[in-house]
Amino acid sequence: MDDAAALLITVTGRDRPGLTSRLCAELARADARILDMEQVVIQDRLVLGILVSPGGDVDPVREALEAVAAEHGVSCEVEQVSHRRPERRDPVDRHHVSILGQPLRPGAIADITAAIAAVGGNIERIERLSRYPIMSFELLVSGVADTAVLKGSVGPAAAAARVDVAVQRAGLHRRAKRLIVFDVDSTLVDGEVIELLAAHAGCAEEVAEITERAMRGELDFEQSLRARVALLEGCPASAVDHVRSHLRLTPGARTVIRTLSRLGFVTAIVSGGFTQVTDALAADLGVDYAYANTLEIVDGTLTGGLVGPVVDRQAKARHLEQVAAREGVPLSQTVAVGDGANDLDMLSRAGLGIAFNAKPVVREQAEVAVNVPYLDAVLFLLGITREEIERADAEDPSLDLPPPPPVDDP
Repeated sequence: MDDAAALLITVTGRDRPGLTSRLCAELARADARILDMEQVVIQDRLVLGILVSPGGDVDPVREALEAVAAEHGVSCEVEQVSHRRPERRDPVDRHHVSILGQPLRPGAIADITAAIAAVGGNIERIERLSRYPIMSFELLVSGVADTAVLKGSVGPAAAAARVDVAVQRAGLHRRAKRLIVFDVDSTLVDGEVIELLAAHAGCAEEVAEITERAMRGELDFEQSLRARVALLEGCPASAVDHVRSHLRLTPGARTVIRTLSRLGFVTAIVSGGFTQVTDALAADLGVDYAYANTLEIVDGTLTGGLVGPVVDRQAKARHLEQVAAREGVPLSQTVAVGDGANDLDMLSRAGLGIAFNAKPVVREQAEVAVNVPYLDAVLFLLGITREEIERADAEDPSLDLPPPPPVDDP
């Protein structure tokens, strides 16, 4: 076939049942061969593109297609174009660029797409992942082999626009994720359990001071944890029960666990907090594995000590590796989500590390960072759409969920 023997058919207008069937039937009668086809529907408005090699004269094909389009009340443009066999792409030359915002304004998208173009990137496809509680889109970008170069270009544009952007290599590995591990405090739940306990024990200011020292690097995690727990000595165990019963999940936490479990993910929580809280949380959410520290309680009172080894930065990464090995999941097929410096080893060891509303040092080092307050944004980074989540929820008879908001809500 020479370069000028192709037709590009572009159909636009209100989507009608049976339209694609009729168009393809006419192409079959003309003995045309379909080379490529793609369709998008937005608010019942259709954009359909079909690239074909005509089997004979072009004019009869054009007339037949235009007649079908007129019958269905849509527009049809038939253009003769050059067509060459697509070049074989290097599989590492494509990336998924996810843009998330609340709101996500046109100016932000303009700046990010300009940044893609500035490093030679070409946007092949755009897909909306969600309208609420955040707006998110996924762009398939080709032409940039170096992930760091693409990140370095779109990152500042996103930061200036105050939206989140994530860059991931395209390929089968993205769809093959099978294990996800969550931090708990300020990730899976809202707030820090030890601070809530300190409020009951009357030592909130002292605990906060030690936390600040740890953040400045004056204490490592184990030192700061033991120092803070020591301040809880004499606190009644009922305070732990109260904190546990009043703990608030991060918005979207149930949705993300429920959805990933449906997809066959192994789920785990690895926390620098306490088993007296995390074990019940894991049971409530249906999480497969849970690891945390254990407060020592004697005669209904906290002793100010811990039982067993501390789950620190190194231990979090070790638990990720151990669960992956036990479940037969390669580390490349794992995801870790956290917000603190003690999550960094876990985030770097996982196939995909996501910093969720994280401290600056964690955002800078993590592969992907999101700053929206909804944990189910993690699903969008895995290419799962809001419509797919809602459809699965609607088909689950065990759920009694309120209807989603109207799709035109901001």
